[in-house]
Amino acid sequence: MRGQYKSISLARRLVIDLMHVSVPLVVVTRTLKLDRLIKARSSLAVRPGWTPMIVKAFCIVARDEPWLRTFYLQWPWPHFYELPRSVAMAAIVRESFDKDVPILLKIGSADEMALGEVEAVLQGGKNAPLDEVPALRRVIRITRLPMPLRRLFWWFGLNNGRQRANNFGTFAVTSVATLGSETVVLNSPGPSIMTYGLVKSDNTMEILLHWDHRIYDGVLAARALQKLEDVMNGEIADELLAGAKT
Repeated sequence: MRGQYKSISLARRLVIDLMHVSVPLVVVTRTLKLDRLIKARSSLAVRPGWTPMIVKAFCIVARDEPWLRTFYLQWPWPHFYELPRSVAMAAIVRESFDKDVPILLKIGSADEMALGEVEAVLQGGKNAPLDEVPALRRVIRITRLPMPLRRLFWWFGLNNGRQRANNFGTFAVTSVATLGSETVVLNSPGPSIMTYGLVKSDNTMEILLHWDHRIYDGVLAARALQKLEDVMNGEIADELLAGAKT
């Protein structure tokens, strides 16, 4: 049976490059009980999305867990590289790029931002002109290069602690829950990535933390998700309640 050649789009080329530099991750899951957070969120006329709340909450958790903001680097010798603060990333879709291919947007230290600011960064990444989103503009510019140069850029970005933080973050958040599915197996160039499902009628949400087992073990991963639940029902809910009073 004769087929046909098809070209690879720029967006798909970016995904292929990211998979090339990704590391295999293992996963732990937890059912978060979010009664207080959901009650606080329901009191608002304009409700923040789940991604900004999870992003900020995990940054707060990582303040006291330095391994959650640590890279494993292989060059010039295998070593760990710890950052003083988290660098959050979130998967977004830009209609002007490819509506079917997500791209990671750098948010930064979300624990130092109000939830409204985190939401604004996400919306800007989705809708602002590309010239106003330097991180995405740089990634797309690199993706247009020939493969040998792209591989060189990504190798350098993966093995330099500062550049790895700028390009891949200390963690990322993504979800396909609105389509009724959950991603249970992931590879990522960053040390961890979280996926989450829809909120159920009993105020629970399934969340999965995929992490680089070379850096830390399942005990820390499970503890991080337990703390994440506490922070979402604590600091994040408090911020929402404060906003409802203003």
